[in-house]
Amino acid sequence: MPIKKRLVTGVDWFELSTTKDDWDAADRQLLGTMLAELHLIRAFEETVLELAGEGLVHGPAHSSIGQEGGAVGSIIGLRSTDGVNGSHRGHHQFLAKALTHVARGVIDPAEPVTDQIRAVLRRTLAEILGLAEGYCHGRGGSMHLQWFQAGALGTNAIVGGGAPMAAGNAWAQKHSGTTDLTVNYFGDGAAQIGSVLESMNLAAAWKLPVCFFIENNLYAVSTRADEVTADPRLSVRGQGFGIPSWRVDGMDPLAVHLAMLEAGAHMRAGDGPAVVEVEVYRYFHQNGPYPGSAFGYRTKDEEASWRARDPLELVATRMIERGLSDSASIDALRRRVVTAMTEIVEELLESDPESRGKRRIRPELWPEPGFVNVGVRGDASELVGLPGEPSSSQTRSVKFIDAVAQVMDRRMEADSRIVVLGEDIHRLNGGTNGATKGLRKRHGEDRVLGTPISENAFTGLAGGMALDGRFRPVVEFMYADFVWVAADQVFNQIGKARHMFGGENPVPLVLRAKVAMGSGYGSQHLMDPAGLFATSPGWRIVAPSNAADYVGLMNAALALQDPVLVIEHVDLYGKSDMVPVGDLDYVIPPGNAAVRRSGGDVTVIAYLSMVDHALEAIDQTGIDADLIDLRWLDRASIDWDTIERSVKKTNAVLIVEQGAQGTSYGAWLADEIQRRFFDWLDQPVSRVTGQEASPSISRVLERAAIARTEEVVSALRSVRDGLGD
Repeated sequence: MPIKKRLVTGVDWFELSTTKDDWDAADRQLLGTMLAELHLIRAFEETVLELAGEGLVHGPAHSSIGQEGGAVGSIIGLRSTDGVNGSHRGHHQFLAKALTHVARGVIDPAEPVTDQIRAVLRRTLAEILGLAEGYCHGRGGSMHLQWFQAGALGTNAIVGGGAPMAAGNAWAQKHSGTTDLTVNYFGDGAAQIGSVLESMNLAAAWKLPVCFFIENNLYAVSTRADEVTADPRLSVRGQGFGIPSWRVDGMDPLAVHLAMLEAGAHMRAGDGPAVVEVEVYRYFHQNGPYPGSAFGYRTKDEEASWRARDPLELVATRMIERGLSDSASIDALRRRVVTAMTEIVEELLESDPESRGKRRIRPELWPEPGFVNVGVRGDASELVGLPGEPSSSQTRSVKFIDAVAQVMDRRMEADSRIVVLGEDIHRLNGGTNGATKGLRKRHGEDRVLGTPISENAFTGLAGGMALDGRFRPVVEFMYADFVWVAADQVFNQIGKARHMFGGENPVPLVLRAKVAMGSGYGSQHLMDPAGLFATSPGWRIVAPSNAADYVGLMNAALALQDPVLVIEHVDLYGKSDMVPVGDLDYVIPPGNAAVRRSGGDVTVIAYLSMVDHALEAIDQTGIDADLIDLRWLDRASIDWDTIERSVKKTNAVLIVEQGAQGTSYGAWLADEIQRRFFDWLDQPVSRVTGQEASPSISRVLERAAIARTEEVVSALRSVRDGLGD
């Protein structure tokens, strides 16, 4: 018989409930504020459902009615400098944080609607209706609510998508020397999602002050939690990551408050994250003004049993029992908040002159259509005044990869906000390629962070750091293909954050990604990500072809207030190159392509290692070509002036890239060139790309899948023949 020993985690996991003594001991002001916030949120949500029923909420209306106790109980004791973020069902969390902020933690239930509170209610409703005066100028709507001044970091329509961002905000809080904390709200569905679990692991490993707050309302849309997980006590997740956890009745706001006090003390003491699970119940369907029973997945008896536990009724009853309030006062509170919401609605709506008996949003309150693209990225004005040319004409020899490490070292020396993170970057003498050589030794372990293998978590964490604003993260992807693993954080979160939340909050983040075509690493390690990023909003892209350009482009990337993808090619890493002597501070700003060769027959456009292959091909064919090295690849940063001058001179274009056809960068660029310069083209834009297939391990098949000099030679001859006709 084998010897077996039962193992235990040694991590606390509590179920907390209140007693009469807890209610008797509760501060009168706390209970009054709690009751007022519950009623303010309830009246607000009822108004949203009413307007949704009239068709005035464009898009979903995810009501939080029934779940207010979890939000109010957990937030009422927080500081304004504490952060919260949440999911698409986040009105109650946003309002609880904003109301607590403007009221400085105290609301008189006898006078619940001050001017400041009324302003919060109006701006929040305006945002949900998509109006210009909303917190995100109408872009966020119901699902994306953000107000940084109040510590409301942004609600999120991707289930589980906010967890890495919350961890990043907590990292910034900890490493800024504060005792602030961050609360990430998500539901029972997200408790099974990889980005949440990855973030729990990373937060525990790095002892970050972040609370993973699970609103377990028992259902996703219509699927019960016990259908999709073996243990529906979702706070059990903390046991697997060494995180102390609390399980609480979320219909009891005081119990939630007491649990959060304990969890908060743990986090503020520097002991790492916490998990708090509250059992709550949404009274309505996933979206809209109908109960779940109307769709057949819940019974009316179940709904009635939960409605009997309404947190508003519980707090009112306990206050009446203590003599702190009475039925008349509770009724008066209800009337005041309902009246306030009615007045706010009247300010935002008017009778619809085209439909008798119906209302419409006042036309003057909509955002201007011209606002549509404002804030996709910044205007790069932060680069004004930075050195644009090397200060020395003398050069020194350097390997490309050493220039990568040297310019990062220089920037970290000059800017203490820069933090570098990625897999294995802190060891192996600079990671797997030497790009971070010497950085850990010179700048310390708090600024060069070796991460778990969890791209979703550490990329999103960097996004949270960037949004916080106190740090400037640089993320390394060991291979560019790993962007698919972290796609939600890269594209849905980091890329869209600035625009989605109103266009005002910068996202200063650099993502370094390596293209490894030709190295034999196969289909999942070799891609060129330029096409993906160029067709996704928010990102700037640089693609240097030599070490001197790398220095200037990286300096620009680290000065911009936008997320910037820096693409590097392994073929260039070992190349002996030249950089200016004594100057690693110059900047190559957006809109600055380089003309590597001048000619009159054809415009060749390339980037990365294909610049050298194009030069070789031009020399071999003897064709008189302009060769443009793009350097900046994104739509907003391309040097259209240089391209225009060349096209008007040559009347023919060949775009050269190495990677697969499906993710091609040149596809959209060719379309844009033909639309802009059609009248000057004597033939359609030609392109060199790899094949449809991703490169294979076989040396022969890998070579067949990608483009090099030979493919450029063939394309140049075809262009020449076409011109000859």
